[in-house]
Amino acid sequence: MIPILAMLLQAAAPAPAAKPADPREARYDRCVTLARDDPAAARAEAVRWAASGGAWFARQCAGLAYTQEQNFAGAAGEFEAAAKAAELAHDRRAAIYWAQAGNARLAANDAPRARTALDSALVAGTLEGLALGEAQLDHARVMVASGDDAAARRDIDLALTNAGDDPLAWLLSATLARRDGDIPRARKDIGEALKRAADDASVQLEAGNIAALARDEAGARAAWAEAARLAPNAPAGRNARAALAQFGDKPATVPAGR
Repeated sequence: MIPILAMLLQAAAPAPAAKPADPREARYDRCVTLARDDPAAARAEAVRWAASGGAWFARQCAGLAYTQEQNFAGAAGEFEAAAKAAELAHDRRAAIYWAQAGNARLAANDAPRARTALDSALVAGTLEGLALGEAQLDHARVMVASGDDAAARRDIDLALTNAGDDPLAWLLSATLARRDGDIPRARKDIGEALKRAADDASVQLEAGNIAALARDEAGARAAWAEAARLAPNAPAGRNARAALAQFGDKPATVPAGR
């Protein structure tokens, strides 16, 4: 699955604007590159820059640096600060920053604050294309966490229109369909996820779950075995091995050092 940082960086590019490019964008690009390679140095650069007029550019760069360090709460705070500053300046980038804040709040397991940020991103009406689809996908994840599957389905169907190349969108759609008992849709959507990310243990695990519900024992065993092989120490791999145990299958051996 696309790492969180990669998802955030997809939306990091400045939004198109009719007016000339902001001269701060070149420094911003350098800061984003630094955030990938040396997040501590990028945060220090962002602090210096914020003190000398870096505004939302500096705060977003700091958020990306925190994300690289997996400090998602810290990242969310920076993205929210960037969004508020951009809103005050009537800059279209504000919606992107709110979407990034929502993604970071989800990574920090803070669904209520993720929803607030994502609502702000979507209500702005300025997101387009992949950025819009990813925000809709994250909003669907918030709805799942809140137990509102009907709202999640509405969000995910919108996300599939705008971010249909993201295997996570198809995986979530398949999982929702399975939970609703819609096996034909679940099988169709997990098939789309497999086309895009057959090497993802979470996708294989769900493929096994759906096959099992459809009484396809061979398909379930094959998918679960693949999930266990791909990620033996990750939750998806462990869950797959537990599922295989019902058949008396020997759990996949965990290679040394993994």
